[in-house]
Amino acid sequence: MSAPLTAETALLMRTRGWSDYALLDSGNGRKLERYGPYTVVRPEPQCLWTPRSPESVWAGADAVFDPTDEEDAGRWRFRGRPKEVWPLSWGKVRFQGRFTAFRHLAFFPEQAANWAWLDEAVRGSGGHPKVLNLFGYTGVASLVMAAAGAAVTHVDASKKAVAWARENAERSGLADRPVRWITEDARKYVQREVRRGSTYEGIILDPPKYGRGPTGEVWRLFEDLPELAGLCAQLLSENARFLVLNAYAERISGAALAGLLAEKLAGRGGRIEWGELALEEARGDRAIGMSFFARWSNWGGPA
Repeated sequence: MSAPLTAETALLMRTRGWSDYALLDSGNGRKLERYGPYTVVRPEPQCLWTPRSPESVWAGADAVFDPTDEEDAGRWRFRGRPKEVWPLSWGKVRFQGRFTAFRHLAFFPEQAANWAWLDEAVRGSGGHPKVLNLFGYTGVASLVMAAAGAAVTHVDASKKAVAWARENAERSGLADRPVRWITEDARKYVQREVRRGSTYEGIILDPPKYGRGPTGEVWRLFEDLPELAGLCAQLLSENARFLVLNAYAERISGAALAGLLAEKLAGRGGRIEWGELALEEARGDRAIGMSFFARWSNWGGPA
């Protein structure tokens, strides 16, 4: 089989607002978002432009995250008394928003563009493909694929995140679907699956820049990703449909991720697309790049 065909140009995958999320405004190093009933202000240094809304609109936000010098760390300030958790949805998947200690709200809205693509990839398989979601966090992508008919293995090193993912499955009415919830270091799990000879029709690999496993294992993106990507390539079945790689790191690029996949998937055919995930403002004329991705696919889905 020939080598994968890598796209010559980058793809900007824009996430537009839906009923439970919107990027309302941005600028001066901040973004103003709506998560269900709450408006939220969070830092975003790359918003170099000027906000369109008056400061009074920003000042009326229900929650503001004040960062510290430590990356992603800081503290929330609240106006009024918003709930600690509240219901959100995307399509048929139900999940909970939470004000976490690291400025996130227990999911990443820009990933909605990926969710739509994964939904179509699974539904187009005509069966019940086995898929593996590594660093699966609170499970929205896992549940999107489960709702589409996949048998999902969800792996995350955080016991708390896996518990939240299980709660989200209950809320979505998907607790009876074939989803395996595993709390383990992703690299150790994949190494064991390779030794077992296991295979999957689809894999999502969404690692952090830095992290620790449940028994102290250390993960460093630039040092450890090449090995893990190669192991994931070994887990793809002969009829595999996709491998999606996503990374949140300033020094990475979609082109670099595509080059890594091209090397690890040499001889498998298919195509590799690469680029950036972005949040689009409500007016539709500005977008904030949030992460970089590359994805290999071997199905006739949308580019």
